[in-house]
Amino acid sequence: MANALSAKVLVVGGGPGGYVAAIRAGQLGLDTILIEGDQLGGTCLIRGCIPSKAVIHAASAFHEMWQATNAGRFGISLPEPPALNFGDTIRWKDGIVRKLNGGVDALLKKAKVRVIKGWAVFSDAKTCAVETQDGPARVTAEHVILANGSEPVELPFLPFGGPVISSTEALSLPTVPRRLAVVGAGYIGLELGIAFRKLGSEVTIIEALDQILPLYDDKLVAPVKRWLDRAGVTVHLGAKALGVRETAEGYALIVGPPERGEIEVAADNILVTVGRRPRTWGWGLENMAVDMTGPFVKIDDQCRTAMKNVWAIGDLVGEPMLAHKASAQGEMVAEIISGKRRTFDPAAIPAVCFTEPEIVSAGLGPSEAKARALDIVTGIFPLAASGRAMTMGAGDDGGFIRVLARRTDRKVVGIQAVGAHVSELSGEFIHALEMGAVAEDIAGTIHVHPTLTEAFHEAALQSLGHAIHI
Repeated sequence: MANALSAKVLVVGGGPGGYVAAIRAGQLGLDTILIEGDQLGGTCLIRGCIPSKAVIHAASAFHEMWQATNAGRFGISLPEPPALNFGDTIRWKDGIVRKLNGGVDALLKKAKVRVIKGWAVFSDAKTCAVETQDGPARVTAEHVILANGSEPVELPFLPFGGPVISSTEALSLPTVPRRLAVVGAGYIGLELGIAFRKLGSEVTIIEALDQILPLYDDKLVAPVKRWLDRAGVTVHLGAKALGVRETAEGYALIVGPPERGEIEVAADNILVTVGRRPRTWGWGLENMAVDMTGPFVKIDDQCRTAMKNVWAIGDLVGEPMLAHKASAQGEMVAEIISGKRRTFDPAAIPAVCFTEPEIVSAGLGPSEAKARALDIVTGIFPLAASGRAMTMGAGDDGGFIRVLARRTDRKVVGIQAVGAHVSELSGEFIHALEMGAVAEDIAGTIHVHPTLTEAFHEAALQSLGHAIHI
């Protein structure tokens, strides 16, 4: 007989949306159960954000040392090239993941959340069965928070397996591939493609559209294109991967379209990064009577579904598929269940692309502002004029910070940046947007010298027509 369990709140999925929802519910005194079929932390912590940034950091460190063996840099030179033990790199990355995973477990225990390890399958909106190590369990709850996440999209003519890998396998390869083909030039493909190029792989990128990073405008993408060219990364735009065949030397990715003449790209591994899809299968969603909008679960501005007291958050409910969006939604839902008045209405959700150089975007870009018929003034400050960027050897990569404000009242509606370490400015950017800052607010705030934040200050000044350092 199945063990019967009940709770005020049942959270399905232990990723950044689910575990945050469960912790906050526990903090608010709600009896909470969290069910996770894999490891606590979800895709972001276990297979995505955290491990990829660890590998990216290690790749950058290795690349800098490798550069020092050639011409040298900053007066630093090495007598011989650095050696890379990629197995040790992966073990270091896994150690970070284990530590953070243990931290999430401890936080859930502190909040008195009961964690069940197993795969939940719903028979109705408030009841699920779970096969655990201790046998079957039946869980019922007054409130259910669905945080099931997403998974990589698999191409029918390039199924995962053998040389064809997703980002999950790329972050656990035993060795650095000599030749890597990347299908998809979105942020995941470029982040990992650039990292493996720094580690020594010959990298070829195939993108069906006519632009890399199509969610960003040309000016933001230009410095990344420049780095790819300088690093010898081959990029095929307007091209489609058609299949893979085995060769005497390994594998070849067949690239078309056929009417333009097919080519073959030699590769030891083929990394497919053409997007992610919500995980809506295999756990009984069809038995819960929730509405859908396309492939996503339909919600309102409080993350309520069509079924009373069933909530959905994170990747399951649509773009942007970002961990920090899921966390914000999870925290909000827990507070609503506890009786607080909340809605999910952020001024913007910032996004960061950890390419070389990094890209940050928050709020409206130029094309979005134009589409809304907004009369905009733009302030741009080049990082080539930033003392701090220059002291980090990052003043010549074409980076800049851009502020978009309404001409009528100077309210800031968008902020973008591209350059070394600009991801660390994302908090200041989104804070300004969330607080409804006008350009004068930023211009009138004393920023620390020498830091990259000064470039944000100068961009605001430039939008007002009186930048100091350009």
